[in-house]
Amino acid sequence: MSTVEECGIEQGYHDVFGHWHGVNPQTMERIIAALSHGHSAAPQNAARNDAEFERAFQGDGRRVWGIAIPLYALRSRTNWGHGDFGDLARLIEIGAARGASAIGLNPLHALFPDRAWQASPYAPNSRLFLNSLYIDVAAIPEFPGVEAAGVAADIATAREPALIDYAVVARAKLAGLRAAYACFASASAKKSPRRADFETYRSEQGETLLRFACFEALRSQHEGTRWPQWPEPWRRPDSATLRRYRDANKSECEFHEFTQWIADRQLQACKDAAHRHGMSIGLYTDLAVGIDPLGADAWSQQDAVLAGLSVGAPPDEFNPAGQDWGLAPFNPRTMATEDFEPLRRLMRATMRHAGAVRIDHVLGLNRMFLIPHGLGAADGAYVRYPLEESLRVIAQESNKARCIVIGEDLGTVPDGFRDTLARWGLWTYKVMLFEREHGGRFRAPENYPAEALATFNTHDLPSFRGWMTNHDIRLKRSIGIDPGENDEGRHFAREALQNLLRERAHDYNPDDFAAVAAVLAVTPSRLVMVALDDILDVVDQVNIPGTVDQHPNWRRKLPLDVEDLTSHDGLQRIADAFVKAGRDAS
Repeated sequence: MSTVEECGIEQGYHDVFGHWHGVNPQTMERIIAALSHGHSAAPQNAARNDAEFERAFQGDGRRVWGIAIPLYALRSRTNWGHGDFGDLARLIEIGAARGASAIGLNPLHALFPDRAWQASPYAPNSRLFLNSLYIDVAAIPEFPGVEAAGVAADIATAREPALIDYAVVARAKLAGLRAAYACFASASAKKSPRRADFETYRSEQGETLLRFACFEALRSQHEGTRWPQWPEPWRRPDSATLRRYRDANKSECEFHEFTQWIADRQLQACKDAAHRHGMSIGLYTDLAVGIDPLGADAWSQQDAVLAGLSVGAPPDEFNPAGQDWGLAPFNPRTMATEDFEPLRRLMRATMRHAGAVRIDHVLGLNRMFLIPHGLGAADGAYVRYPLEESLRVIAQESNKARCIVIGEDLGTVPDGFRDTLARWGLWTYKVMLFEREHGGRFRAPENYPAEALATFNTHDLPSFRGWMTNHDIRLKRSIGIDPGENDEGRHFAREALQNLLRERAHDYNPDDFAAVAAVLAVTPSRLVMVALDDILDVVDQVNIPGTVDQHPNWRRKLPLDVEDLTSHDGLQRIADAFVKAGRDAS
């Protein structure tokens, strides 16, 4: 039996109150059992070999800016009620014309289109493949048209509301994709250049795509049954079994391969457009911290993924019960298989079309707070991960892809952790709302670090307009959530921010988000991202952590069509602030 020390379980955790709590014996037993599953010895944090040391890709050295948007939220006069890669291409053109060097996106990971209302991009079916709802179906050459596909009514229904109706969008998109695939698979298309490119994509993706496509086909075949309850041999099939399954179910498996090929090529076209328009970074994407334990990646990589445990956070001042995110992480004892191949594969997929990647909860490279299924978050424990070896792999893949890496390092960080990330070339993540000095003053812009991404907020925080008007505090109280801040504290913080804006952005109204942009623009930080929500003065935030049905998380569309951004005064004022600070992409 493996020991606690061998499995890297820390005997306690230190919370914000400064107390140590011993780990529940049942927790230790469950975690040891989960970690011991697999075939590899526990990897050790090997000492750095200077001859092999390679920092992550650093870009071209310029200070630049970009626009951040959850892709699904883009409205347009052509999409099907949900932002798509066609909308992204239009936003790239608009942003590039105003000097932006990056478009920042939510995780684009594959979700579950048959239950699309479970829309959090941070709970993916697979991090190795793309969300098919982002496909611009009308742009597929084989698509026969909305009337022939029978989707005109659903498109009209989905396009108008302010909130996304994921069930209707998914129904229309899947019907449109099925119609496009039927044309693609017809005899006349078998020897076309498109078929040749499809086969090239299949060859590039290899067994990883085979497993994903077979999983999706099997999931439809065993609808309503979770894969751990599927009949043998489908719980853990080998490669030969899956190839035979694909041969016997070619049309269904090939459909899922087709949708991934289309998504990949459309995203590649967006990447190419960004570079063609002079964006030095192009697409800046996000990597979720874990996967749905009942999804494709968990089924396909059973030795590499921890079963029976989920990622979360221990109790703290704001969440006294702790947090269970319901996500499955990598198994630190089997990650080292074939020189960290599971991590390499993940980084290659994430960086495939990206010029920059944000690693969500980068602290997880050092240790994860793991909770056995059936126990509460208070009964979790921290488990150590092979930090230096993981950073070596990330840096190597970053250089191969020429992709900047940003570590989302918010919260309580162990001593020396940020120094370690910096040594390997990962940039830090600075959120203006959190950058406060003694006495509550906001940090002066010149005190921001250079190798960093700076931003005003995140998708889990209030928008600028919501924060300035206390909208977020009132909303959280109305749905029974402690906002973690009282009105007096917010008033003091708002005064502190406006004082900074008056001092450093005196050409702007301190109630205007352009003033915030002007202050961020003069920081040394290499990349500044501004949310399109803040540019458009949206009051609601994207996601309120800890809510499910109380707030329309991941559902709100922008109030303006992307086509109308070309004449938006707020966007132009913000672009002018970045140009004035020397951040023009040209």
